[in-house]
Amino acid sequence: MILVTGGAGFIGSNFVLDWLACGDEPVVNVDKLTYAGNLANLASLEGDSRHIFIQADIGDAELIGQLLRQHKVRAVVNFAAESHVDRSISGPAAFVATNVNGTFNLLEAVRAYWGELESAAQAAFRFLHVSTDEVYGTLDREAPAFTETHPYQPNSPYSASKAASDHLVRAYHHTYGLPVLTTNCSNNYGPYHFPEKLIPLCIQNALAGEPLPIYGDGQQVRDWLYVSDHCAAIRRVLEAGSCGEVYNVGGWNEKTNIEVVQALCSLLDELAPRADSRSYAEQIRYVQDRPGHDRRYAIDAGKLQRELGWRPAETFDSGIRKTVQWYLANPQWVADVTSGAYRDWVASHYQSTP
Repeated sequence: MILVTGGAGFIGSNFVLDWLACGDEPVVNVDKLTYAGNLANLASLEGDSRHIFIQADIGDAELIGQLLRQHKVRAVVNFAAESHVDRSISGPAAFVATNVNGTFNLLEAVRAYWGELESAAQAAFRFLHVSTDEVYGTLDREAPAFTETHPYQPNSPYSASKAASDHLVRAYHHTYGLPVLTTNCSNNYGPYHFPEKLIPLCIQNALAGEPLPIYGDGQQVRDWLYVSDHCAAIRRVLEAGSCGEVYNVGGWNEKTNIEVVQALCSLLDELAPRADSRSYAEQIRYVQDRPGHDRRYAIDAGKLQRELGWRPAETFDSGIRKTVQWYLANPQWVADVTSGAYRDWVASHYQSTP
């Protein structure tokens, strides 16, 4: 059995669904159910004995230890994190609490459990820590993409807190011998993405006839990774990755923010045209840029391909079409997660430029 933390969030829930679709090994799913954790993501697993959900904080080392021992867990996959840059700027304390202190307490619980295992089980055990390319900082437009040896230069409270968690994971391997793996991924997109991030926010706003907010000049570059490709990469790293190693996971799809939103508008024009037959692109609005906004992220996923044979199955064109189709087919999911508090928060953070 494996234990997944943050398994009701966007990437975590996709991973749990994919894991159980690909095999029968059960999952203990631990999630605190903050605003972005949503059990509706896992509705298809209701009554499935392979899925055991526990609402808990990864900072509760005692409970985590009990779960590890009770279920004889052979691997931990850690998705649990506060992950939205804008929220980290307005409220960094929650990011330090979860991403730094929470990861520390989780590592302590895992280390104690691992130390009690027999030698064969110790050798087979893995702790896989899911992180982000944002720990590497920002790139010039023509600079080579991030490799696993790129220096850490985090520029937001979010990325700094994730960098700290990465360093803790590394230290627990080098100091205590804990068999860890770390993956640093690029921007994910796909089903079950909470509508505060660029792609689901713009789909929702477009359909509601509201402005599509683009930070600054819209020329910030991100490498876009379809979430099911990310899940496949994590499964492969967990299966065959070398202990102590870091693997960058990217989609080989660098796009500016404005290119992404224009692609969304074109797909919506095709799949759900406006009543007046005009393009959704007319709703694009440029808004005040985010403080300290990183200009470009790009992932070199060559190590993962060379050593473990992984490449993304989706192009950006195929992945973004699947994403738009999913949101069009699941309006109730969006309605259920879009609370009044969320709308107030978005309104306060996306102010139009004069």
